[in-house]
Amino acid sequence: MKIAFIVGQFPALSETFILNQIIGLIDRGHQVDIYASKPKKDSIIHPDVEKYKLLERTYYDNQPKQKSLGYRNSFRLLLTHFLSHPIKGLPILIKILKFVKPGNSSELLELFYSATSCMRITENYDIIHCHFGIIGIKGMILKESGAISGKKFIVSFYGLDVTMLPQTRGNDVYHSLFKKTDLVLGLTNLMNKQLIELGCSPEKLKKLPTTSVNITNYNFKSCVLHENEPIKLLTVARLVEKKGLEYSIKAVSKVIKENPELKINYRIIGSGNLRKNLIELIEQLEVSNQIQLLGGMPQTEVKELYKDSHIFILSSITASNGDQEGLPTVLQEAQAIGLPVISTFHSGIPETIVDEKSGFLVPEKDVNALAEKLQYLVRNPQVWSEMGSQGRKFVENNYNMDKVMDQLVEIYEKTLN
Repeated sequence: MKIAFIVGQFPALSETFILNQIIGLIDRGHQVDIYASKPKKDSIIHPDVEKYKLLERTYYDNQPKQKSLGYRNSFRLLLTHFLSHPIKGLPILIKILKFVKPGNSSELLELFYSATSCMRITENYDIIHCHFGIIGIKGMILKESGAISGKKFIVSFYGLDVTMLPQTRGNDVYHSLFKKTDLVLGLTNLMNKQLIELGCSPEKLKKLPTTSVNITNYNFKSCVLHENEPIKLLTVARLVEKKGLEYSIKAVSKVIKENPELKINYRIIGSGNLRKNLIELIEQLEVSNQIQLLGGMPQTEVKELYKDSHIFILSSITASNGDQEGLPTVLQEAQAIGLPVISTFHSGIPETIVDEKSGFLVPEKDVNALAEKLQYLVRNPQVWSEMGSQGRKFVENNYNMDKVMDQLVEIYEKTLN
């Protein structure tokens, strides 16, 4: 099959779930082209991007940062790309204009650049697959205008596009998209229920947990505490509000102070706009020696820290702007390695953990409940190994990327037929 992925920024270190789908399809012999707005300015690039030469498959919009420059260049683009190809270019331009509300010049400009990027490629794709709802709207306009052509049109939703965007743009934000798409993929049962409430027909909707893990990349390690070894806690998350890091930091600090006889070390991997606030919180709680913010890391180093840890924590919350998690891959990675996990009753997370078996779930923002479950685990290391085994089996059966990719290919084929 010939497949077009329409995404936001690519490659993005925080969106390995999209990268994994691309690689999985290529490994199965399918052609994948990537259409992205711009490269993500990550200082760290996932090694698979280079291994599979994905940048050679990626086509960028190349829209200038400065709007004034963008407007000037858009006029040049109209001449060189649209008017110089009147048979194809002018109808595309006219159709794009019909989709954009009058006065919304920034959206119009973005679509102009996206259209010219797509027009460079003459492929007729079997599948056009957009990732995130807002990208789906853009992809729908590009397909309906004829800038990109394909037999079937699919959109995957991941979290904030279901919970946050409707709050800012209205619950009817996806009505046109749902009419035009052939299939909608949601990560969880809860997300699919929310998509139906937003107007998606149940007949067009499927659940597929594409934020899964490649089991072969995560070797199981029985979780044990060696003599004189500190108890090592780990979180892998962007330093943003919905990850609830202030609550996990407060809970760990509480457990540290209530168990002075225990050596406890809490490491947080990730970057984000809350770094300064979290450093101040750690200093205020006087636990700088026990809690460290390590910043962003390559996936190879992240895996090593998984193996060098005993307990994984992700205290996700609903952010003040309504942003929520979709299906955090890190919880699956941690369980695949064999770590007991602590997380929250939040969004699709209860579907990724067997509560009281592979880990514990607590209410959002409940520091005392977090501390209580953590206290139990740090005082009972003998239960870690069994909980880790339960988590590994659960991920193998439900969130194995290899199985999920087989399901995705089957979905593509059924949609085409």
